[in-house]
Order: sequence, then C-alpha cells, then structure tokens
Amino acid sequence: MEMMTPLEKLPDDPQLLKQIIGELQLGHRQLVDKYALLQRMIFGSKSEKLTEEDRHQLRLFTEAEDEQDEIPPDEQTKEITYTRKKRGGRKPLSDSIPRREILIDIPEEDKVCGCGCNLERIGEEVSEQLDVIPARVEVIRTIRPKYACRNCEGSGDEEKPAVRIAPIPPRILPSSLASEGLLAHIVTGKFSDSLPLNRQERIFHRLGAHISRKNMANWMIALERVLAPLKELMWEHLRAGPLIQSDETTVQVLREKGKAEQSKSYMWVFRGEVPGKSVILFHYDPTRAGAVAKKIFSGYQGIVQSDGYAGYKFLDEQEGILHVGCWAHARRKFHEAEMAAGKGGAAGQGIAYIGKLYRSEKTLRSLLDNGKLTMEEFSSRRFQEVLPLLDKFKHWLDQKSTFVLPSSALGKAVSYTLGQWQNLVNYLESPLTTPDNNRCENSIRPFVVGRRNWLFSGSPRGANASAFLYSLVETAKANGLEPYYYLRHLFRQFPLISPEQLESLLPWNLKPAEIQI
Repeated sequence: MEMMTPLEKLPDDPQLLKQIIGELQLGHRQLVDKYALLQRMIFGSKSEKLTEEDRHQLRLFTEAEDEQDEIPPDEQTKEITYTRKKRGGRKPLSDSIPRREILIDIPEEDKVCGCGCNLERIGEEVSEQLDVIPARVEVIRTIRPKYACRNCEGSGDEEKPAVRIAPIPPRILPSSLASEGLLAHIVTGKFSDSLPLNRQERIFHRLGAHISRKNMANWMIALERVLAPLKELMWEHLRAGPLIQSDETTVQVLREKGKAEQSKSYMWVFRGEVPGKSVILFHYDPTRAGAVAKKIFSGYQGIVQSDGYAGYKFLDEQEGILHVGCWAHARRKFHEAEMAAGKGGAAGQGIAYIGKLYRSEKTLRSLLDNGKLTMEEFSSRRFQEVLPLLDKFKHWLDQKSTFVLPSSALGKAVSYTLGQWQNLVNYLESPLTTPDNNRCENSIRPFVVGRRNWLFSGSPRGANASAFLYSLVETAKANGLEPYYYLRHLFRQFPLISPEQLESLLPWNLKPAEIQI
C-alpha cells in the first residue's frame, strides 16, 4: 500500500485550506516572536529602562510622546555646549567607623630652632586609610562562684540554701554553646549576605571553631520556635493596615510530605506600610493556591497591592478591601513585546504612556516628601494630571485590542493591561499607594539572591524558620537598622522581658544608637 504524501492529505475545500493557512501563519508569527524574545533576553540589554537613543526613536512615531509641549523657537536652534564636570574629591570615611590614631612626630632634637628657641606646634596634617581586622572567635567563660559555710555546713541558716551561687542569666537558647552574638552573625550571614551554612562552616573552621552546619540549622529552627510570640505580634501589625503589598516566588523544599523533592513550593512575602513603620513578613507554603492569600487576608480591611496573578482575584470582591494592581508588571509585558518585535513599534508606545505615569508620580512624590504638598494636595494634583493620560491610554489599548493578535507578545500585553485596568487605576485612590508593587518585590529579592547559593531548604521546618528569619532581617533593614546589631540586641533582650514589653523589640521602636552597645 502506497503512503500518502502530506500534500495528498490536504482537503480540497478552499475554506478549509484558508483556515489551515491562517493557523500556520499564526503559529509562525508566535514562533518568530518567541525566537526574537529569547535572542534579546540572551544577548540584549536586561534593563527595562529606556536609553536616550530609545527615547529619541520613540519620539519619531509615538503619539504619547507627540503630545509634549512644542519646543520654543529660541530653543530649537540653541547651540549645545558641554562643560566638563570637576572631579569630586575622595568621599570622606564615615564618622561611625572607629578611629585608631598613630602619631608620627619629629625627633626631640629637631624641635629646637637654630636660634635656640623651642619650636611650637602650629597645626597638623591628618590622613586616613581604611583597615580591616579579620574576624576572630573567642570563648565567653561565665564564672559563678559557689559559697558554703565550713563551720555549720548551712545548718545555721535554714531559710537559705547551704550552697549559694548566683543564678545564670536567661539566654535565648539556654542549652546551646552559641552566644547571642554568634547567632546574630550566622543569621546575618545567611539571610542578609546570602552565605549558606556550609560556607559558614568552612569559614568558622579556618578561624579555629568547628561548628557543623547541622548545629547551625538546628539553632535557626530553635530561634523561630522561641521567638514565636514576636512573630505573631508582627503579623498583627501587618494586618492592622492600612496597606499591604504582596508577592511570591518559588522555593525547593526537601522531605515535604506528599511532594517530590524536585517539585516547587512557594515563599510568599507581605509588606505592610505605615508611615515610619514598615513590616515585612515571609510565609512558606507548599502551594501557590489562592487559598493561601485568602487565609492571610481573612478579616483584613484596607488596601492590598499585588500583580495580576489569578490567586488574588478574590480580593476584587472582598468587602472592605481596595485591590490595587501593579503598573510595573504591565510595563514588563510591553517590554517583552518590544524585545520580541524590535524597538520602534506599538509596544514602545505603550511603554511611553506608562513612562508618563511614572514621571508624574516621581515629580509629585518629590514635592510631597519635601513638604511642598500636603497629602490632600498630592492626591488632588495626581488625579488632575494622571486621569487624562489614563483615558488616552485606555482608548489606545481598546483600539489595539481590535486588530492585534491575542496570542502575540503585544496582544498579551494589551490583554493583560485591559484585564487589570480597574486595579491598575485604583492606585489613585490613596496617597499611600504608588503605581507599582516594587517595594515588595525589592523585599523578596534578597531571598531570590540567597536561593541561588543555598538552592533548597532541607525540610518544611527549615523553610518556616527561614521565612521568619528573613522577615526579621528585612524588617530591620526597612526601618534603618543594621541586621547584625538588631538581631544581637533582640536575642539578648528577648529572654529578659515580659510579653507585655515585646512591642519594644520591634525594629521601628529602636534607634541604631540603642542597639550598637
């Protein structure tokens, strides 16, 4: 029996043939876009920011940029001159760095003038160089003398014990050989400086201290358990509002019940913003299901800002919540479309529209931060400046959606932006919200960087401990505290205070000078 060729399998119906050709063209277009996008991702610039050349090219065709004020006639022919900036001097070393003075003086015999008079000191020249003292380990020996009566062996003072000794001070991990300073050093190394425990093990070994990674891992888990009351207090502050930003990323966790070790789990991050008080909380969960977010936001009243992930869709209908979208994600979609199609197309127009939103926000925020606008004035001016632009952008998106291929990179960008439109516009409703979720994304970035080094968590308990310790480190940084000093202070003070005093250990209630003792 003869085999039929592919051409012989084609139908004779012209309509069916047209349909097949259309599908092939669509598939071909998608492959071309994906190939171009991959090429630019591998070999092109990774930044979404426009260069000056990009901006110039966009102005040649982009209607969003064409709406700028005309250049005054006297500016059109102005000669462009350049002045070379003076090079600044060396940046002075911070006053917070301790100083050790070395005096280099002339010999005593040179302090006598030829006329016989003693020379007088009229000034000095000072130069400074940075020095580093290598890390060193030491053993803290706590000595508690014992006392007893040799005469009566304690029988003469029945109200007190025969052998008397001072009580040992409370410690955060009483049975551990690790001091509070060592614990703070290990936590800062892993969760702020992205040093996995196995590398820290080797570093300690070079310093003469043999501390196994297993011991260090057990200490991290124990710290999370002991500090549970502080963790609950931080969650209470987060849910108190008025604004929570949310994001999530993947994490691999071993020995997770019912899951293969190669499967993905998730680290969620939530950032609460109150003026002067920032709280950042990481939450580990085996899934990315919307049920996780529902549990976190159960009973919450306020603003939630997130990307367009479907797991947050329930927030649109939840009473008492204003759900705000993220313009950075919308811009990213247009950036990907531009990478696929090349610069100078419709994707660049979308980027230009969004760029205007950001420029307006930057200008007004600067006036607000400098005290030149009140919150009410800021909100009013933002509405006045941004709403007309949003109307034009929405009209442009509606037009593009009628003829752009939905499966193309540009079609996906247009569809995403229109699908998120109301949430994207909602940032205008509160002066606390910005156009994007970037502060929360920046909070999760140290976790992503660290993940490249330590690759996975050894168990769900370890993942939960990591989530909380990342929370402590990032919250300290967000409130202007150096993580090591904050953690050392926390570990020292926590065993000494009552539950009613826990509030005093939250990062926003501490100043750098208070913890560097």
